Amino acid sequence: MNIFLVGAHPEPQSFNGALFREAERTLAQAGHSVRVSDLHAMAFNPVSGRHNFTTVKDPAFFKQQHEEIHATEVGGFAPDIEAELEKIEWCDLMIWQFPRWWFGFPGTLKGWVDRVFAMGRTYGGGRFYKEGVFRGKRALLSTTTGGPSDNYEKGGWNGDIHAILRPIQRGVLEFVGFSVLSPHIIYGPAHMNDEERAKAIDEYRARLKSIEVESPYEVGFY
Repeated sequence: MNIFLVGAHPEPQSFNGALFREAERTLAQAGHSVRVSDLHAMAFNPVSGRHNFTTVKDPAFFKQQHEEIHATEVGGFAPDIEAELEKIEWCDLMIWQFPRWWFGFPGTLKGWVDRVFAMGRTYGGGRFYKEGVFRGKRALLSTTTGGPSDNYEKGGWNGDIHAILRPIQRGVLEFVGFSVLSPHIIYGPAHMNDEERAKAIDEYRARLKSIEVESPYEVGFY
């Protein structure tokens, strides 16, 4: 299986960094082909603009979607964007590793989506959701929280974690055709001791070893 890992944490020695490296190691050892984008290590620029493209549709007014459609038609994406698009198109499974910041994903990962999920190339022309460009591919969110699990239950302090993740799972991944696996959530790793963090990594490793046979789950409406 072809697997694309996207990591978004500024500290390589963080728990997210450990999960990212463990995923790459475990999946490769299991015989999968693995490609990675460690966004901070790459110094990926999350800010959109004309630098997304080598072509220009309208020099007088920048409308990103119009430029994306034009770039799709003429092969006009900048090399950094084209490289990421090719990784998505190559993979059977895409895994995002990130800390949950401000009830969403970090700005670097959001900017990566803004720049890479280009209209014409990844969606549009009636290709949405079950008819999306990436139908047949699967995606997994592997994420951490700052607080304990009871903060993220229905009626909890922060509300249902699945409702919090739905804008990403439904509004980004399913929107372009991915089938979404149940998210892998590790609650409050900063408050764990070393033994607890090691156990959490072991559990993630065990899941990844059988990820090929996992079925998508129902994201649902919240």
